[in-house]
Amino acid sequence: MEHSKGRRLILFALPLQGHIVPMLELANLLHFKGFSITVVSTQFNKLNPSSYPHLTFDFIDEGLTESEASTNDLVHLISLLNEKCAQPFKECLVNLLSDVSKEPVACLITDLRFHFTQPLAKSFNLPRLLLRTGGASSLVVYIAFPHLHEKGYLPKQDSRLEEPVKGFPPLKVRDLPNIHTKDPEQYFQMVAGRLRDETEASQGLIINTFEDIEGKALIRIRDEFPVPIFGVGPFHKPFPTTTSSGPGSSVSLPQDQSCISWLNTQAPKSVIYAGFGSLAAISEEQFLELAWGLANSNQPFLWVVRPGFVQGAEWLEALPNGFLEALNGRGHIVKWAPQKAVLAHPAVGAFWTHCGWNSTLECICEGVPMICMPCSADQMMNARYISDVWKVGLQLDHGKERGGIVKTIRKLMVEKEGKEIRNNMSDLTKKADLCFKPGGSSYECLEGLVKHICSLDSIVLQTQIEAAVNPSNGLHV
Repeated sequence: MEHSKGRRLILFALPLQGHIVPMLELANLLHFKGFSITVVSTQFNKLNPSSYPHLTFDFIDEGLTESEASTNDLVHLISLLNEKCAQPFKECLVNLLSDVSKEPVACLITDLRFHFTQPLAKSFNLPRLLLRTGGASSLVVYIAFPHLHEKGYLPKQDSRLEEPVKGFPPLKVRDLPNIHTKDPEQYFQMVAGRLRDETEASQGLIINTFEDIEGKALIRIRDEFPVPIFGVGPFHKPFPTTTSSGPGSSVSLPQDQSCISWLNTQAPKSVIYAGFGSLAAISEEQFLELAWGLANSNQPFLWVVRPGFVQGAEWLEALPNGFLEALNGRGHIVKWAPQKAVLAHPAVGAFWTHCGWNSTLECICEGVPMICMPCSADQMMNARYISDVWKVGLQLDHGKERGGIVKTIRKLMVEKEGKEIRNNMSDLTKKADLCFKPGGSSYECLEGLVKHICSLDSIVLQTQIEAAVNPSNGLHV
């Protein structure tokens, strides 16, 4: 679309792996549609510009201390980032908006969790679109938090975990989103207190999903909000899978390409790929159950064990002496892997996953069935949809002990139920293949998003520079 040329977009992601990756994938999409892109990055989980030569980067120092940056309390971390990013991001915006040597800025796209950017964008007369990096179905539940709290579903009670959630089939209470935090009330307020107001105050909401998997949820969201809703995912789908660094790479760990060479030696559809994201942490006891479950399944496996994944251990110290040697090459363990390339490899037959939304979409795009081991947030919901709605994976219904793990792996890899799941996944993958073709839902939504962004120019172009540099408005820095 030629009318997008000569327009610049500013993108600002929450600096966590699961949020940075889709933001960069969206940046690729919008750059492909003709926009110039400036990505703002914090020093915390700082991005490497050399991996994205087609994008421009601007860096801010949010000033997190070492202890703040290493916290395991995500709710507290997100609260800190909203507090500490406010002033440096304002200064960054002043510089970007007043730089007449670059294209005029059409809008700001920020993560849904960066609530501090709403009043800031308003003060600059800068249109602001929100990015939802998770799915639409889980967003519907987040929106309903006050209702779920009123009905007694939240906070979750052990005695009600297996109870169906009325109005949200097929969810059970155990599937409702939850984050382990020292301040549950702060989590509730972060979701229930700000989500609706933030969305209604924006100029639109972009969601990394597509109609064929979440059409009903997208309808509910459009009914809830008066702003345009764009389901333009999977963001990474239009671009070829490669083994190079890029949006799928970790912000802190190098990808170990040895796993691709190892996969090249394995039979088609034989390998269990196990990886549980960038944040999950488990006990040494649970780690050993996972290890023996993989070993006793008699299937070859590629396992990503991130440093810090095992509580109290640097890496693989908890494994018994000789564990890997005894497998005679049937197992390969790395610290981080090029996940998209791994899932696209013909040797991979299943993904044992934490069910993060990025991983879920990547599996659907590559046609890889899943074994679900959700940990927190929306992962429990994603797992329920994987197993009970789309029927493209299995939950660990037999438990996380080694015997239950073996039963689940074998059910998926060698039994009749596994064949049905693979057929279901094949059908869903075909739908993902079509969504960005002309006439597909994501193709049409992306076209609509581009037109919508270009229509916002009249709001911002006349006033953004004056708002940035005029001391009388109180924003001059």
